[in-house]
Amino acid sequence: MTARQSAGILLYRKENGELQVLLGHMGGPFWARKDAGGWSLPKGEYEPDEAPEAAARREFAEELGLPVPEGELVDLGAVRQSGGKVVTVWALAGDLDPAQVVPGTFEMEWPKGSGRLQEFPEMDRFAWFTLTEAREKLLKSQQPFLDRLAEAVGG
Repeated sequence: MTARQSAGILLYRKENGELQVLLGHMGGPFWARKDAGGWSLPKGEYEPDEAPEAAARREFAEELGLPVPEGELVDLGAVRQSGGKVVTVWALAGDLDPAQVVPGTFEMEWPKGSGRLQEFPEMDRFAWFTLTEAREKLLKSQQPFLDRLAEAVGG
């Protein structure tokens, strides 16, 4: 059995000489009151027959409701999360206004056991963070990508 695989794009920019990354706060009731460790880069799972880069581009567009900015992707490699999922990430220099985001949604039974389906945004808000701020916000399993980004683009 192969591990589940996920791919994403870490959008970055330099603002006043400081590297910043765009992160999304995970949506739904489980993350509603969690800030530190409740943010992620836009990413999602893909099937073995889909190319990881194509999946990363698709997931970015789905989760933000915006096209992937033009530019060259920088391979930041992969990280195996504690649950076994392998996450592959590319960095992309670009800029966008988080207020323009129209997040994708998912349905789940909530409250659990109620039999009632509710719709929630996959990510309920997006914001730009410095690398120091991002280390506090980002899921621990994704934090190695911040170091790899800083090394790859100088930050």
